[in-house]
Amino acid sequence: MKELLKKLHKIEERVNYLSQLKDYSNWGNLNGFKETSDQLKKTVYDHSYEQFDHEIQKLDESIRFLEERAEEQLTPMERVRIVRSPQRFSLKDILENVYEDYTELGGEDDANIDPAMMCAKATVVRKIKNRPYTASVMVIGQESGHGEEFRNGGSCRPEGNEKALRYMKVAETEGIPIHFYIFTPGSYPVEEYPGAAQQIARNIYAMTKLRVPMISIISEGGSGGAEAIGLSDFRMMCSHGYYSVISPEGAAAIEGRVKEGGKVPRELIELSAERLKLTAQDNFNLGTINRIVQEPPLGARRDDFAFFAKLRAEMIRATDKVVLSTKSFNLLRSWEIRRKKARAVTEALEIEVPWDLNQEEIKRLLALRSKKYHNLAINGFSGHPAINQSFFSRAIEVSENIYYALRYDVLKHQQKQVQKAFKDVTGESSILWQRITSPIKTVRNFLTKPDQPARRRMQISHGETDTAQDPLEINSGYVSPLASEDKTVTCPNHERYGCKDLWVPDLYNEFAGVCETCGHHFPMEYDWYLKNVFDPGSLRTFNDEIESGNPLGYKGFDKRLEGDKKKTRLRSGNLTFHARVMGIQVVVAMLHRDFRNGTVGSAEGEKFVQACAIAKRKKRPLLAYVHTTGGIRIQEGTLGVTQMPKCTMAVREYINSGGLYMVVYDNNSYAGPVASFLGCSPYQFAIRSSRIGFAGPRVIRETTGIDIPPDYHSARNALKRGHIQGIWDRREFRRNLHKSLMTMGSPHLYYR
Repeated sequence: MKELLKKLHKIEERVNYLSQLKDYSNWGNLNGFKETSDQLKKTVYDHSYEQFDHEIQKLDESIRFLEERAEEQLTPMERVRIVRSPQRFSLKDILENVYEDYTELGGEDDANIDPAMMCAKATVVRKIKNRPYTASVMVIGQESGHGEEFRNGGSCRPEGNEKALRYMKVAETEGIPIHFYIFTPGSYPVEEYPGAAQQIARNIYAMTKLRVPMISIISEGGSGGAEAIGLSDFRMMCSHGYYSVISPEGAAAIEGRVKEGGKVPRELIELSAERLKLTAQDNFNLGTINRIVQEPPLGARRDDFAFFAKLRAEMIRATDKVVLSTKSFNLLRSWEIRRKKARAVTEALEIEVPWDLNQEEIKRLLALRSKKYHNLAINGFSGHPAINQSFFSRAIEVSENIYYALRYDVLKHQQKQVQKAFKDVTGESSILWQRITSPIKTVRNFLTKPDQPARRRMQISHGETDTAQDPLEINSGYVSPLASEDKTVTCPNHERYGCKDLWVPDLYNEFAGVCETCGHHFPMEYDWYLKNVFDPGSLRTFNDEIESGNPLGYKGFDKRLEGDKKKTRLRSGNLTFHARVMGIQVVVAMLHRDFRNGTVGSAEGEKFVQACAIAKRKKRPLLAYVHTTGGIRIQEGTLGVTQMPKCTMAVREYINSGGLYMVVYDNNSYAGPVASFLGCSPYQFAIRSSRIGFAGPRVIRETTGIDIPPDYHSARNALKRGHIQGIWDRREFRRNLHKSLMTMGSPHLYYR
């Protein structure tokens, strides 16, 4: 009877699993099967062994039939529920069943730095020519656990992502591959140092150029939390997992305009999950992952040992594939990997692929990684991206590369070397001349009396005043349309500082939208900055033909896009242009509020990448001015999420080439862009009264249950946390920008 009771217990687990999968509805008479199993437990000794076995077999066949039907009809939201199930396998299950041995780093369980992030040094044994070969790998991933509250469901705090970055660098030092496992609904939204957004940005920035092979597999991938350890050379996904820009519940709340605390309709959640294209097959079709790892029906669970054997073989095969791509001689071994991949094998390949790389292979690895991420989401917009340029455009690009390389890398470099040598010679000769002339000066001073001190004379010119205007003052003659209303407004700080009511024509014209009493900055349109910050007549836009689209076919989104295009007369939310500041030529990427609230999608990301490429080629400073950004555009799903690593890769390559990259935040700047290509800048500033963070107050409240203070995301607090380097007054924007251009970055920049 004990064996039959174990079978009954297993059947109960399966019934509960199906019930959770179907959102606890009575699908397929699940409630009836629950009652039957409960009744069998109560009357276990009222049956003979044969009768009890017969009843269990009947129940088992019924449940198996429901499982088959459920697998055939799985919806995207049901896949989300599979991933969230307590029976789902976790990272610890993988460490115990995929690797031979492991040592957890950074503490264990609830004594860990952040129990939601696990880092472990693991070993895996491969067969090479029928001989065992032990290889070391660094395993990094979120641990969602099996009901342990201290794991926080795999939602990492900033210190957890910082720990992951630390051990990534350890793996780089030791020259061993990194295996990433992504099990997170998203990062924990806290801004205290090191800050959720800023730490994710640091992680992505470092991962772009880590000098070791990186393999990742996604079970649950929630937006920025997934990207914190998601950038890799080969990305796989579990067949029943999900990877999304936002949770289906979050998307439904936004689309349905559900007020805080309100209940989101179940039908809208199901619809949002379908629209987000978050399944493994969807992501494979979109090109955001490289391979799907098949799971058993209704997803793998913590005791699916056959799946762990398959996962082990997949991780080894993927690592071999990445390493082979860097080798000069790899034709036959690559063919063997492709041949074996087509068959359902769980054993590792018996081919010789050493996982350590030499310097040339590392260069090839980084070049392939760069190419991979630059090509992400190129079908998510319309227009003419860089890789589809005409022959004439390519010829111009090549000629510019040659011209600027000769001008700044060769001629300017030689000029600097000559000047440096001249200064060295002058310095040495001055010491020699001083030694020779010192005795003569001493004798002369002894023989001659010192002159009387000359009186200082001041020449005062009467009737003459300097009427020349300071070229760094803001005075373009541009009048904001906001100044057209004949009324007064009250400063939000009037109770604290006694601010007087402000007359709108003066506030938005002469005062530049700034309260004269307390300095509060009222929002201004982005045109104000175009007219007042840069030299008159110096703006030249580029890549205007790149246009935001609706790559997922998100219902109703085409109409919204057309409305924004007509309203703004622009094709995307990223305005890229050349400009000058006191004659210094700069490249600018501006995310502005008027187009989809400054959200970033495929078009905006591509324009930013091309702005980095142009600034790198022409050796000009790059300014990212964030008029407003609401984060990643949810209607583009993971095509939007991949702009985080894609744009960060472009920024890293620009900075590595010696460029000066600065970010200036204004108004509201949140989420993905701040957690990637904006937050990784070494020079970040904010206009006073702007707000900067990873998640807004409502998301923080719903995620953590904590009510944050009103100034939690203020520029002042961002400065205290070290996330920005300074706060600028809007009226001093042009002056501060010019000062930064002349003092930040390398002293060898071309315009110095």
